[in-house]
Amino acid sequence: MTIAKRDREKAKQMKQKEKEARRVQRKAEKVTRRTPAEGEDPDLAGLKWGPQAPLF
Repeated sequence: MTIAKRDREKAKQMKQKEKEARRVQRKAEKVTRRTPAEGEDPDLAGLKWGPQAPLF
């Protein structure tokens, strides 16, 4: 096995470990995340309907 191939394999393993760590972290965050009220769309929560105030 050449040095370059060994380096590629190590980089690939490190990337997989980082990916798995992010996956575990997202799973943990998902448990602690607040669930929206029933029937409330989280994308629309907090929006003000109707005419908007001028920007300037």
